[in-house]
Amino acid sequence: MARYPALPKFLKNVDLVYEEIQRWGSVLVRELDSRDLEDTNKPSTNIYVVVTATNIKRPRKGDVVYSASSGKFKGYVSLGAETSWQDLN
Repeated sequence: MARYPALPKFLKNVDLVYEEIQRWGSVLVRELDSRDLEDTNKPSTNIYVVVTATNIKRPRKGDVVYSASSGKFKGYVSLGAETSWQDLN
């Protein structure tokens, strides 16, 4: 879990208060930009090549597999209460 900087206690000098707030805000923006970059670089799905789709032990919704035994692409999708591999072609 990210630990964001705590806003420091305010001082009587307005210039120092402004500098502290600016420094605090810069650290916060840098952390948020870093998190955004991590999310942007994650693949939205995983694409596997296997003999059968059952070879994948822990699929997640959105994963795609090319099943060599059937010659088809399959997607791991949720259909109501059931989540299973469905043919895409």
